[in-house]
Amino acid sequence: MSSPDDLGRSGDLEEAVRIFDTHRRRLFGIAYRMLSSVADAEDIVQETWIRWQNTDRTQIQEPVAFLTTIATRLSINVLQSSHTRRETYIGPWLPEPVNTDDDPALGAERAEALQFAILLTLEKLTPTERAAYILREAFDYPYPRIAEVISSSVVSARQLVSRARAHLSSTKVATVDPHAQRRLLEAFLTAAQKGDAQELERLFASDVVSYTDGNGVKLAARTPVNGRRRVAQFVAAFAHHFWTGKTIDWVHVNGQPAATLTEDDAVTTIVTVTTSTEGILQLLWVMSPQKLGHVTAVSA
Repeated sequence: MSSPDDLGRSGDLEEAVRIFDTHRRRLFGIAYRMLSSVADAEDIVQETWIRWQNTDRTQIQEPVAFLTTIATRLSINVLQSSHTRRETYIGPWLPEPVNTDDDPALGAERAEALQFAILLTLEKLTPTERAAYILREAFDYPYPRIAEVISSSVVSARQLVSRARAHLSSTKVATVDPHAQRRLLEAFLTAAQKGDAQELERLFASDVVSYTDGNGVKLAARTPVNGRRRVAQFVAAFAHHFWTGKTIDWVHVNGQPAATLTEDDAVTTIVTVTTSTEGILQLLWVMSPQKLGHVTAVSA
C-alpha cells in the first residue's frame, strides 16, 4: 500500500511533467536554433528534463526561466565543441532541415532565426552571441532575462545582440515572400531537369553559390560551386542522370518552401534556395541520409 509520502512524490512528479511538457516546444526551438540539428536539440531537451526532474523544484519560482537557462547553457556547451566534430565532415555542412508544416514556429513567438540563410550566418557568431540573439529576436526575451541566462550584465547582453545584428545586416539575407521563393524554385527545377544552362543563368544572382551537404554520399558535390556561369554549368551537367527515377514533391522546411526528391519511397534529397533581388543567391542541397529522417511528409 502506498504511503502518503509516496503519493506526494507521485503528485509532484506529475506536476513536473506537466510543467515541462508545457515548455517542451520552446526548449526545442531554442536548442534547434542554437545547434541547427534536430538530434542534438532533442538531446538537449532530454538532458534539460533530467536536470529538472532531479532538482529541488520547491526552490524554483519561475520554472520557464530555469528550463530556458538550462537548455541555453547546455546548447552553448555543445556549440563550443561542435566545430571540432565538423572537421571530420565530408564536404559542406548545412543545417539539418526541420519540417515546419506541422510546427510552423518551432515554439517561438516569432519565426526568427529559422531559415537556412539566417542559421548559416549565425554559424559565424560566438556561442553567447548566438544565444543572446536567438533569445531576443526569436523569443522576445527582455535584456535583463537574457543577461541572467548567459551569466552576463545587461549592458553586455545588449552588446552581444547588437553585434549579432551587425553580422546579419552585413550579409545579403533578405525576407522574401514564400510564394515568390517557391516560383523561383519551381523555375529552377524545370530548367535543371532540362539541363538548360542559359535559363539557369537567368535565374541566378551573379554571385550565386551551390552548397551540397552529403557527408560523402554518392553524387554529392564535396566543394561549393560559385558564380552564375559555373553553377549553371554544374547543374546542367548532371541533368541527364540525377533526376531519373525521382519523384518531386513539396514541403516547408525551416519556414520556407523546399522540394523533396523521393526514390523507392525514401526522400534522398531536399533542395531549397535563398533568394535576393537579383535572383537565386544560394542553392542548398541536403543529401546526407542522417539529416533527412525528419522530413518525410510532403505537400502538394
